Amino acid sequence: MHLSLTAVCKTFGRGRAAKQVLDTISFEINSGEFVALVGSSGSGKSTVMRLIAGLDRPTSGTILMDGRPITGPGHDRGMVFQKYSLYPWMTAADNVAFGMTLQGLPAREVRERTGYFLEVVGLQDAAGRLPRELSGGMQQRVAIARALAADPKVMLLDEPFGALDLQIRESMQEFLYQLWNRTGLTALLITHDLEEALLMAQRVHIMAPHPGRIVRTVEAELDRGDLGALRVDRRFLEVREDLARCLRGLSQETVTPLPPV
Repeated sequence: MHLSLTAVCKTFGRGRAAKQVLDTISFEINSGEFVALVGSSGSGKSTVMRLIAGLDRPTSGTILMDGRPITGPGHDRGMVFQKYSLYPWMTAADNVAFGMTLQGLPAREVRERTGYFLEVVGLQDAAGRLPRELSGGMQQRVAIARALAADPKVMLLDEPFGALDLQIRESMQEFLYQLWNRTGLTALLITHDLEEALLMAQRVHIMAPHPGRIVRTVEAELDRGDLGALRVDRRFLEVREDLARCLRGLSQETVTPLPPV
């Protein structure tokens, strides 16, 4: 899998009402990579995600998946949102199975894949429970299982843990990293949380607002064997603070690249 954005710009409106929200966004994601976009409100993170998902079209520039232009939504891109978006009248298993059923997969294959992906996210014992009977973290795991079950080439994660409290969020960050490490999925995470991005992503792009643009890229080559220990690692804290200063002072168009961690 190869996803590429080249000189992508996005403007909403026309004439005097026109507002440019993205300015020449370029980056790539290869199969098995975990990449993050980090920026404050107004930096265009969600707009980038919508363009990749095919929910909107760029004003200029190209977005290619395996060399082909993205022209609309597709099963090759699985999305997980901040809000769990589960069907409240369906069980966890039925939520996971829903997309596969729409694709017309045989009932036996749907059952097998549903059971497998509920097991992957550790919820095989909750298959028959309704969303209201699940915690926030469990509901988000169901949403991740549903996205995985569609067998996407890339997972698009739109601040997936932003609605969770601190303890559950840290647990879900650990879960998602271990899931990536175990399955080799390809993922793009957008977040305003620098720590979250550095904990999980191999490459972090920092975005400036008005218009949204990438001003810095960090190859985060960190030892993620223990995320809890990494959170208090001296080098990790130095990198996080350096990037926090970058975000606080984004009046500069260019920033000196940070060497690999």
